[in-house]
Amino acid sequence: MRTLVHLSDLHFGRVDDALIGPLIKLVAQIKPDVVVVSGDLTQRARSAQFKQARHFLDSLPSPQIVVPGNHDVPLHNIFDRFTRPLDKYRRYITHDLEPFYVDDEIAVLGINSARSLTFKNGRVNERQIARVQARLSTLGAHITKIIVTHHPFDLPADYADTEVVGRAPMAMKMFASHGADMLLAGHLHVSHAGNTAARYAISGYAALVVQAGTATSTRSRGESNSFNVIQVNSPHISIKRFAWAPELGAFSVFTTESFQRSARGWSRDSATKD
Repeated sequence: MRTLVHLSDLHFGRVDDALIGPLIKLVAQIKPDVVVVSGDLTQRARSAQFKQARHFLDSLPSPQIVVPGNHDVPLHNIFDRFTRPLDKYRRYITHDLEPFYVDDEIAVLGINSARSLTFKNGRVNERQIARVQARLSTLGAHITKIIVTHHPFDLPADYADTEVVGRAPMAMKMFASHGADMLLAGHLHVSHAGNTAARYAISGYAALVVQAGTATSTRSRGESNSFNVIQVNSPHISIKRFAWAPELGAFSVFTTESFQRSARGWSRDSATKD
């Protein structure tokens, strides 16, 4: 079994400082095999904010799979936005925009979906998908394959289709042909778990899609600060959502959902609220 902590949308520059210490302590107690951060480490891609994010990441266990989000691209500095959009991200966070972790049970692959030409939306391109395909093609069927982006490939109910990452259908065809199991994302500041069966009618294939809310930002959009703990025990995956409880001054388990892989892909096994 493998355990992943899935954080997203940290937004240093607009964080609730009261959450940082308890979050670091709890993640250490969980002892994850991998920490995933699915983008928007900063609020406005400023050096001071990236330094704060770097300090936070250094306080968490390793290995880590971290990808940038649209807020990690400068907004107001037009020259930087279009000539060196992720220069500060590379300087303070990581040079690797396609991080990759693999062991004998899981593989976790990051893809950069942040783009200079859009203020909010993201996309992936053919070259990125080809590189991911090359890595997936080397993995055995027993490996649970996990993709990490900032922008989602699928959405909770009541969200506009424009929120889906650009060129998603192209990517999904490749994911299906190479057995990608789980797609982790952020961006929406909403927690969600489901599968891709309704949006992408691909015979014999349905990936598990998991959204993380914002772990630390004051920009909560009506949902409590939260993060996911994902336990992979193929062919089963359990997802616990930890939500901030102000009355406790701590994160606690709010929901637990279970999924199982079959010949038709991943589907919900059960869901309970703790």
